[in-house]
Amino acid sequence: MFNLETISPKMLDYYVDNKRALIIDLRGKEEYEKSHITGAINIPYEGGSFRFRPPRNRDVVLYCERGSLSLIAARELAKDNYRVRSVIGGIHMYRGRNLITAE
Repeated sequence: MFNLETISPKMLDYYVDNKRALIIDLRGKEEYEKSHITGAINIPYEGGSFRFRPPRNRDVVLYCERGSLSLIAARELAKDNYRVRSVIGGIHMYRGRNLITAE
């Protein structure tokens, strides 16, 4: 059984405030610099494989632009027994208070 959950974009605010959560933005560097979620680290998902392996004691939250790449990467991590969440609709659907945008 996989340890994978899909979450709504508004749940990102909960994970930003949760010290156990590791939020990962899977988009490219340029997109990340234009806008990202507070505290998110940028690890682009490229080539169909997610090579980064986060600490196992963290809840991993993945997002991309619209949710498809984060779901693929989440499945990959869940198969390796990580606790992972994928944001449905990605950052495109996020309307919360933790969006950082370039000036």
